[in-house]
Amino acid sequence: MTLRVVTVAYNPGEEMDIFLSSIPQALHEPYEIVIVNNGEDSSLVSKLAEKHDATLINAPGNLGYGKAVNLGVEDFTGEWFFVINPDVVLTEHALDELLKETSNWPKGAAFGPLTTLSNGDVYPSARHFPRIISGGGHAVLTRLWPGNPFSRRYQHNDVRYAHQVDWLSGACLLVRRKAFEDVGCFDPRYFMFFEDVALGQDFHNAGWMSVFVPSSIIIHDHGASWKSRPEAMIRAHHESAARYIDDVYSRPWQAPLRWAVRGGLRLRAKMQVRASLKNS
Repeated sequence: MTLRVVTVAYNPGEEMDIFLSSIPQALHEPYEIVIVNNGEDSSLVSKLAEKHDATLINAPGNLGYGKAVNLGVEDFTGEWFFVINPDVVLTEHALDELLKETSNWPKGAAFGPLTTLSNGDVYPSARHFPRIISGGGHAVLTRLWPGNPFSRRYQHNDVRYAHQVDWLSGACLLVRRKAFEDVGCFDPRYFMFFEDVALGQDFHNAGWMSVFVPSSIIIHDHGASWKSRPEAMIRAHHESAARYIDDVYSRPWQAPLRWAVRGGLRLRAKMQVRASLKNS
């Protein structure tokens, strides 16, 4: 069984080389690496692909994250593949641990690791589905009151054992190909952000499971490829959040609710963009 590791590049720096160099210590089954290049300059990505014996796919423009992953697995016929951000560092046996857990979950569609930040803090990479009250409370209060009950519930997770969760961060996923194809792969309408939430929702709706595996540990330097352009990413994040809410609350009588949420998200995005410009 040959596994596939798919990563999406967008004008990466040295973090991508660090990520690719960490794969051999994390995975001890036969594997191949596929890099989908969404960026304009392919010179560095080409050098890294050659260095790490990876297959390079130059996308016809910036497809967005989910659509690029779909491109990276469209010819894959194996049972399992990994989707991993290029700013992740894999610890020893991190991917082996995800694979080992699959035998316990015959309906497991996605398996995700415990994510730590570079300072050692645990990042909440396995969460409940965002809903109007819990997600809204988290969005409004998390910066002012990090320990608020909405954020605690939304981000709550037990790191002692493997268990089912609503959705997993797309920074590092082991995905069952059959389940991925069953739900139509990543929803291409999500250009960036929330494609992982939507995938978890699709798996759930189709009777599949997302499983958090804390024995697998990664380090994630969030947003290394877009820290120089935070305003665009803030807008993209809020637009994807609004799209997700539109999908979840899609009934005609819920239209006023959708409009209200969109208005709140637009206001929040403007405030965050203003703050990022002030701090730049």
